[in-house]
Amino acid sequence: MEEYVKLKIENGIGTIEFYHPQSNSLPGNILAKLSSTITESGKNNDIKVIILKSAGERAFCAGASFDELISINDTASGKEFFSGFANVINAARKCPKFIIGRVQGKAVGGGVGMASACDYCFATKFASAKLSELAIGIGPFVVGPAVERKIGTSAFCAMTINAEKWFDANWAREKGLYTEVFDLVDEMDAQVKKLATTLSKSNPEAMEELKKVMWVGSENWDTLLMERAERSGKLVLSEFTRNAIEKFKTK
Repeated sequence: MEEYVKLKIENGIGTIEFYHPQSNSLPGNILAKLSSTITESGKNNDIKVIILKSAGERAFCAGASFDELISINDTASGKEFFSGFANVINAARKCPKFIIGRVQGKAVGGGVGMASACDYCFATKFASAKLSELAIGIGPFVVGPAVERKIGTSAFCAMTINAEKWFDANWAREKGLYTEVFDLVDEMDAQVKKLATTLSKSNPEAMEELKKVMWVGSENWDTLLMERAERSGKLVLSEFTRNAIEKFKTK
């Protein structure tokens, strides 16, 4: 299958699904489509609540595309690529509808950022999470504010520093990244549908006002995340990072 971002609208529920053959990694075109689809869904009166999910079974999102990272050759293109993650997070936080995350498998880097940008996140026991950026010589600068807001400074620092460690789904639930964790995908999907159906019948104005309250303190993220994107764009040009990415690609 080829990569895609799809939107399905049914009974007031807008389901955004993305896919990439490399464990649902995120090249720039997928990031751009995700941010625009989230923004458009927020403006669509037929949608009362959004579900964000990926295709496949054991990989929710592998984060940044290594092929695209290694092709970055100047600071401008580096900033442009990482701004894609900033745009997705900012689109999610500014979207007037609640976003329910469905994390069926492992989440890495930008995938952890996407889960953090959701307002309520379901997961399976297979949804281990890792912030692997330091292992390739950069850092989770762009997704950092969203992750830290969700799990707290101490847990964020632990994930950032121990960049090669997989933190299991129960740890992520205890820290607040996931709200509920299930043994089976079918069990998770039943609860995703149940909550989405309930919210689709709730007062849109109340939900919009609640979301504004929940995201208080993030008003400067349009600027902050772009500054972080520029920082990442510079670091990705280092010889250390290029060598590290090549090693990861050959594993």
